[in-house]
Amino acid sequence: MLDIRLIREKPDFVRERLATRGGGDEARIAEIAGLDEQRRKLVAEGDKLKAERNKVSKEIGALKAKGKDASEPMSAMKQVGERISAIDAEVTNVDARLHDILLTVPNLPHESVVAGKNSADNPEVRRWGEPPKFAFPPKPHWDIGEELGILDFARAAKISGSGFVLYMGAGARLERALVNWMLDLHTREHGFTEVFPPFLINRAAMIGTGQLPKFEEDMYRLRDEELYLAPTAEVPVTNIHREEILREDQLPIYYCAYTPCFRREAGAAGKQTRGMIRVHQFDKVELIKLVKPETSYDELEKMTANAERVLQLLGLHYRVVMLCTGDIGFASAKTYDLEVWAPGQNAYLEVSSCSNCEEFQARRANIRFKGADGKNRFVHTLNGSGTALARLVVALLESCQQADGSVKIPEVLLPYMGGSKEIRSS
Repeated sequence: MLDIRLIREKPDFVRERLATRGGGDEARIAEIAGLDEQRRKLVAEGDKLKAERNKVSKEIGALKAKGKDASEPMSAMKQVGERISAIDAEVTNVDARLHDILLTVPNLPHESVVAGKNSADNPEVRRWGEPPKFAFPPKPHWDIGEELGILDFARAAKISGSGFVLYMGAGARLERALVNWMLDLHTREHGFTEVFPPFLINRAAMIGTGQLPKFEEDMYRLRDEELYLAPTAEVPVTNIHREEILREDQLPIYYCAYTPCFRREAGAAGKQTRGMIRVHQFDKVELIKLVKPETSYDELEKMTANAERVLQLLGLHYRVVMLCTGDIGFASAKTYDLEVWAPGQNAYLEVSSCSNCEEFQARRANIRFKGADGKNRFVHTLNGSGTALARLVVALLESCQQADGSVKIPEVLLPYMGGSKEIRSS
């Protein structure tokens, strides 16, 4: 949520930054400013009347103490009291309208974010490794998985419908191996504390990280309760400290968590969404940071490097792109995407987004810390996939496939795969 004081003091700046997103959100700033002005006038009038009521109340007390008639000032104060009640009700109504509108306005892109309209304008920051070369035509992951008996799309559709996958045998073990290995990597080498959060999340937590109200249609919700299936571990983990004031010496806080992720947006049917490229349910190891504002952009670079380390240790070629203003997420001020090369797709697939949300989420969730000066300030929140499956499995199967149809297991996963060096058809 944007700071109303920033909108009040620098409306042109806010409109300019929002306009770079290309969503028309800047049009709402005038409405917000108007409601804010209305609220301040009402509060000023109410404060003046309350001061008058306090003054006259003392005079009424003095008159009564002297045995004099106080009916006239008492009648006048009754009218003043009625006006004060009406003003308080108006302020409550304006506050609710302001809050509802502010919840729908996205974060301001950081000044270092490149202006652009969509993903075609995202600048590439760097690449690591080289695409694998094959002496045979590389197969797509759906063919590899079905021939090895480790992925079953038809039976998954029978169970749940399109947009789901059933892992079998070594495929299920590979998925579990990747999750366990990534959790161990981030906790043992990158300083994160593992948490295992609930997968059902209440509305307040979803609002806190920005999934609601804007993306309500993309979320899975329970029919009889206002609980949502986790769209990402970012939501429950960031909300661990909702409505809390932290000590400065508690920061930075690093958390990592595994959750399955549930999202309706699985894309249109067709070749571009075949297999596991876009699914309704996928696993992810998420990285979360709560930090002091002055260090948040250094922390973003470190988080991105932590996510990159996953791909480097797996030996997968990837590139890092910075999302332009027109492609950046609703809550983010700056985002790097990690895109891994998938030979069977002849394309890069996003497996991680590392974002600095600055105080946008913390303001919504009311997560603060007490500084050395005794003042309470909002923390900056960061989140990043460290990384997401199933696209990581897609890239691994397609990059590590061999001429005989088997798949070579990366060395770092061998202890998690019972020592098996390859996945072969049983």
